[in-house]
Amino acid sequence: MKKMKKSIKNLIKNLGLAFLFLLIISSVFTLYSNPMEKPEKISLSQLVAEINQEKVELIGIEGDRLKIKLKNEDGKSQESLKEGGVSLGETLKNYGVEAEKLDKVNIEIKEMSGRDILLGSVLPIFLPFFLIIGFFWLMLSRAQKANTQAMGFGRSLARMIKPDEQKKEKKITFKDVAGLKEAKEELQEVVEFLRHPKKFTDLGAKIPKGVLLIGAPGTGKTLLARAVANEAKVPFFNISGSEFVEMFVGVGASRVRDTFRTAKKNAPAILFIDELDAIGRHRGTGLGGGHDEREQTLNQILVEMDGFEPDVGVIVISATNRPDVLDPALLRPGRFDRRIILDIPDIKEREEILKIHSIGKPLAKGVNLKRVAERTPGFSGADLANLINEAAILAARYNKKIIGNKEIFEAVEKVLLGPERKSHILSKEEKKIAAYHEAGHALAAALLLHTDPVHKISIIARGRAAGYTLKLPIAEKRLRSRLEFLDELVVLMGGYAAEKLIFKDITTGASNDLKEASGLARKLVTEYGMSEEIGPVSYAEDFDMVFLGRDLIDRNQYSEDSAKKIDQEVSRLLNDAYQKAEKILTEKKEKLTQIAEVLIKKEVIEKDEFKELMKV
Repeated sequence: MKKMKKSIKNLIKNLGLAFLFLLIISSVFTLYSNPMEKPEKISLSQLVAEINQEKVELIGIEGDRLKIKLKNEDGKSQESLKEGGVSLGETLKNYGVEAEKLDKVNIEIKEMSGRDILLGSVLPIFLPFFLIIGFFWLMLSRAQKANTQAMGFGRSLARMIKPDEQKKEKKITFKDVAGLKEAKEELQEVVEFLRHPKKFTDLGAKIPKGVLLIGAPGTGKTLLARAVANEAKVPFFNISGSEFVEMFVGVGASRVRDTFRTAKKNAPAILFIDELDAIGRHRGTGLGGGHDEREQTLNQILVEMDGFEPDVGVIVISATNRPDVLDPALLRPGRFDRRIILDIPDIKEREEILKIHSIGKPLAKGVNLKRVAERTPGFSGADLANLINEAAILAARYNKKIIGNKEIFEAVEKVLLGPERKSHILSKEEKKIAAYHEAGHALAAALLLHTDPVHKISIIARGRAAGYTLKLPIAEKRLRSRLEFLDELVVLMGGYAAEKLIFKDITTGASNDLKEASGLARKLVTEYGMSEEIGPVSYAEDFDMVFLGRDLIDRNQYSEDSAKKIDQEVSRLLNDAYQKAEKILTEKKEKLTQIAEVLIKKEVIEKDEFKELMKV
């Protein structure tokens, strides 16, 4: 708000200066130019001839200037100059004017006006000086402004939000953060310390100086930090890690100092640094040494956090989704003492999040948010907010006044797979291939014991996929078994096997399935220890240490012989999965054909209809 007011003030000042210069220029132009027709300039001989011919009606005398008005000439005027120090009558007589003719002419003597004096004598002398002074004043003011900006380059970019400045309906509290029960309990202690610090200090307790929120993107890290500030009713300073670092050396460290200094002045307060990994990466991991601008900024943060007094009342809250790359000095006791993990919400938490984001959106009576939560495993809080928003947009597109199940479930698929590509029309042959491909996935999933149930099969293109088979778990799972992974490999190979079985050929449609299957098989062998041939050992590469020249060194932690065995085992798992898928589809070829024919006809098969097809 302060920056906006300052920019508006500077804009008004610049506009005022521009207006002033335009006014001066227009005034000078007006003074020196007359929009009326300029009078004709004549000599004294011509004037005498006109007087003798009785053409002159009036002569006005202004100093040495003569303003002449003629008779019967539509007010035509003329100008002339008389001799200085000599009267007009004497001058005209010297040029031979007839006395009786001169007596018929009205002669008026006028004093010089202030405008004429200004134009004639004062302005030509002082105007250049005024213009020069104005030019230098403008240059100096601009130079001073640039110098001020240069001096303020190292100032904090943190935005301060005071509790009393926020509107009541926009304030975020713990009630507005669904789920995250354990995280809110941990942060409640921070709130209590900021509200009643004496309660802790009297017992000799020290509240954590820093709280690190760790979680996947969209899990509510920033939202939770704002809620803490509003619950504690203290100023909230918000800044991103990338805003500290600039191309100039020392700017980041200067901004860190100013940010912490400002927060201390407003204590008790919360300083929230978003995306901490932008400046908090492990030091000394670059090819050019460790004295770059980012590391200087990190060093200053370490110093500032360690220099906090126990009773200062400033708590640093940071958020990151890459805790593995942070410098160990940040995570030691005395800096970020407390680490809070924010998980992807479970089904109950997803329902609560959906209820919060549905406030203010008219839902149809038949909408069951619990069913929506069941169909959205793995969705983060941000994904669920996006889902409800997409459903509202779809309802508006269909000119509806309320949001129904159709819009919500369509929004689920849109968030998962992308929008429908109705313009992407498959040919008759491509449609048949896609139908058998998806039928192969669905049939394999239905006949295996350790797979999730099929909820929907479609050959309508979404995103980059020509079709898809949607499988959703019955219950939330934290752990998965080897049998589940092996069955998942068979399901992934189902589309590939169906194409080869029916058409005696394969297409590029199975490329993504093969990529996912290969990645899963390699994880089974190298990370999960689920290979009987390799045994219970992890060959996963350690990428916790981010190194700019990683490719320049040998990072393999195993021999070439072990690498060969790993490749062979991955290949064996994939071939076994393909053979099992091929066996299932060969035995149930009639059912495969039945499902594919329904898909070709309807393009979409829902859960209940698929169950009926499997019963027949």
